[in-house]
Amino acid sequence: MRELVLICPEAQAEALADALLEADVLSVSVEDADGDTENERPLFGEPGLEPDVHAWRRNRVVALLPDGLDPQQVLQQLYEAGISGYQDGEWSLREVPDADWVRLTQAQFQPIQIGERIWIVPSWHRDNPDVPGRPQADADPSGPIHIELDPGLAFGTGSHPTTHLCLEWLALNLHGGETVLDYGCGSGILAIAAGKLGAGQTQAVDIDEQAVQATRRNAEINRVRLQAMLPGELGDGRFQVVVANILSNPLKVLAPMLANRVAPQGHLVLSGVLERQAHEVAEAYAPWIPMTVWRAREGWVCLHGQRPS
Repeated sequence: MRELVLICPEAQAEALADALLEADVLSVSVEDADGDTENERPLFGEPGLEPDVHAWRRNRVVALLPDGLDPQQVLQQLYEAGISGYQDGEWSLREVPDADWVRLTQAQFQPIQIGERIWIVPSWHRDNPDVPGRPQADADPSGPIHIELDPGLAFGTGSHPTTHLCLEWLALNLHGGETVLDYGCGSGILAIAAGKLGAGQTQAVDIDEQAVQATRRNAEINRVRLQAMLPGELGDGRFQVVVANILSNPLKVLAPMLANRVAPQGHLVLSGVLERQAHEVAEAYAPWIPMTVWRAREGWVCLHGQRPS
């Protein structure tokens, strides 16, 4: 296979990528053409939100060509789409060596250890004897636990610092039998971890129907019993542990509801919050539950509070 590499300014990057896909290339990636130089600049926005700028000043747009597709034909289609300058402009071809892409991708993702007990394990490491907590070892409730989730799936697989923080809190503070609500469950990783750590009735809620379905599938794979549902399907009742790993703005909006889902003497665990946002999120919950920073990691925090009797 070959890759067609083109350089374009910020204003043209999105249109160029769309036009390349219309020209039947296999995939398109956009990179900073000034990366690793003194002209490199960061491109980011608030976590979970769209950045204000969607491309760099100079962009390297890389299109993977299927066998048999003439790059001149692609350039002609770009011209016909109103993107000119590339028939005689700045572009190049480079060879892509043959490889076992599945194996190479899998090699990038190894089991992740979180704290002393939790292991997040891709399915291709399911029977790896070097990973504690394999399924047959799960019978020991005090030993390491094994949560099987594949990287690349939607809704999170345990690699983000906020997920680590919530998992660490659960591993240290669940003693068995607690009722748990995972609000904004995504892949269901926190609810599944709670179940494997010995929690009692566990419910998982997300506004995305696909996340609810993913949580159910992942719970089945991990042999954990839980109920996953949309917010409107959540019945009345309070929980001894409520955990929500979302983002600061939704957490502030949800403060009255989440706080009132915590049973007396129950625990509220919040993450998805940057260190600079911790005070304002804690203030949103102050009328019901005093919240403090339990632990921080890589600029993110986990807030914890216990509801008064």
